[in-house]
Amino acid sequence: MENNVVIKSREQLMFMLCEAATLEHMIMCEYLFASFSLKQNVSEGIIAEQLEAIRRWDRVVSAVAEQEMLHLSLANNLLTSVGGSPYFGRPNFPFRSRYFPSNVRLALLPLNETSLRYFLFLERPEALAIEDVPGFQNVMGEPVGGKIVPEGQEFATVGQLYRGIEQGFRYLSENYGEKQLFIGNAHDQATEKYFGWKELTAVTDLASALKAIETIITEGEGARGDWKAAHFGKFLGILNEYKEIKGKYPDFDPSRPTLAAFVRPPSDVESPELIDDELTAGIADLFNASYEVLLQLLNRFFLQADTSNEGLSVLSEASIKMMVTVIRPLGKTITAMPVGPHRPGLTTGPTFEMYQMNYLLPRGKAAWVVLHERLLELVGNASELSRKTNSPKILLAVQRTLGLIAKALEPFATTDT
Repeated sequence: MENNVVIKSREQLMFMLCEAATLEHMIMCEYLFASFSLKQNVSEGIIAEQLEAIRRWDRVVSAVAEQEMLHLSLANNLLTSVGGSPYFGRPNFPFRSRYFPSNVRLALLPLNETSLRYFLFLERPEALAIEDVPGFQNVMGEPVGGKIVPEGQEFATVGQLYRGIEQGFRYLSENYGEKQLFIGNAHDQATEKYFGWKELTAVTDLASALKAIETIITEGEGARGDWKAAHFGKFLGILNEYKEIKGKYPDFDPSRPTLAAFVRPPSDVESPELIDDELTAGIADLFNASYEVLLQLLNRFFLQADTSNEGLSVLSEASIKMMVTVIRPLGKTITAMPVGPHRPGLTTGPTFEMYQMNYLLPRGKAAWVVLHERLLELVGNASELSRKTNSPKILLAVQRTLGLIAKALEPFATTDT
C-alpha cells in the first residue's frame, strides 16, 4: 500500500508524533476497558471451563495494553528527541476520528466478538485484507504534508502511520543533518532503567529512532507481515477461541454488561451516558482522578529538565504502582457496579475521562507540591468511599497505595530538591 503520510518539516514531524501518541493512548484505554469488563468467577453465570479461557484472554489483553503503554513511551521518546514536549493528551471517548483511520469510531467496549473485530481492524498489517467492521469504514484522502501549518493526515493502518513517521525521520536527517534534528537532551528519555521494558531505549539519533519505530510496528502488526506473535495474531487467537466456545455454549458471554458512563457530561462528548448511582459515581470519580494523577506523573517524568535521577526513579515507580494497584483494581471494581435505575441490569465501565490534561505541571518544587497535595486528596476520598460500601477491602488497599505514593513524593514537595 502506498504510504500516504508526508512529513517535510520538524513541525510536521512533531505534530504526527502527537497524533501517534494520541492513538496509542486511546487504543491502550480500549484494551484496558475490555480487560476490566471480563467476568471474574463462576458466580457471574459462567462455568469453570469458560472462566479458565476468560482468565487466559485477560492475561493476553492486559499484556497487549502494557505494550501499548510501551509504545506510548517510545512515541514520547521520539517526540522529545527532536525538541518536542511530552504528550499524553487525547479527546474523550467515544471519538469519531478524522484521521486515524478516517471515520473510525474509537469507543470503550466490553470484550466480545464485536470489540475483538475492532481490535483486529486497528492492528491489522498493511498487506493483510480484512473484512469491513461496522463503524470502521476507511476513506483515504490525498496527502496534505508540505504545508506551513501541520494538520492531521489520513492513513489506513497504525503501521502505515509509523512508516510515514519513519520516512519523515529519514528525510529530515538527510536535510537537516542528524545533529541538528536530534536536539533533545539524551537525559530526557525513558529507558529500561526506569520502567523495566528492555525495548524502551533512548532516542538520540536516526538509528535509535528507527529502532523505536520498528519495535512499535513489530509488536503491533508484526515484523513486515509476520503477524502471528504480534497484537493482531494474539487477538485473532482470542477471537477463534471465543467463537469455538460460543458454538459449544450459545449463551456464553465473557464480559459483564458494561457501559462506559460519565459522572457529569464532558464538554467534548455528545449525549454521554451518565451514572445515577451515588456510590458508583463516587468510585468512578476516584478512578478518573487517579488516572489524571497517573498522566501527570508520566508527564512530569518525560519533562525531566530539572529532575534528579532519584526523582525520576520515584516518578517511574509511582507511575507503575498507580497502574497496577490503583487503576486496575478500581477499573475491575467499577465494572461490577450499577449504572443506575435508568439503565437496569447494566454495570458501569471506567471512561478514562480527560478533564484537566491541557496543562503541564510547572518545573521544580511546585510540580512536586501539586502532585503530593493531589495524592493526599485521593487518599481522603478513598477513605470516605470505603466507609460507604459493604465491601471496603479494595478501596482500603487503594487508599494504602495512594498513601505510600504520597509518602514517596513528600521529600521532594517539602524541600528544595
